[in-house]
Amino acid sequence: MIGTNISRMRKQKGLTLSELAEKSKISKSYLSNLERNLNDNPSIQVVEKLAEVLNVDLAALLQSDGDILVSDKEWLDFVNELKALGLERYSLEEYKIIFEFIRWKTDENK
Repeated sequence: MIGTNISRMRKQKGLTLSELAEKSKISKSYLSNLERNLNDNPSIQVVEKLAEVLNVDLAALLQSDGDILVSDKEWLDFVNELKALGLERYSLEEYKIIFEFIRWKTDENK
């Protein structure tokens, strides 16, 4: 879960809960609730702030056992944005090729 990732990365960086809350301009109680997985659906803005302070890629906070945790609403918003950009004309197979390229490029940069 995202809270577990936040907690783990915060500790790896040697930050206290208070320090991360202050640097990310997020209330300590809200951050505590996130880390304890009491709130498992923070806004993307909150996650971006935390990723920036922790100096990690946004995807690193969203990963769980190799899977990226994204809500159905976020996927729907993403698909609607693609449609608005005129990218609906591509087939599923063409999208798979694009995703394979992204995976290859990501692996190449590691």
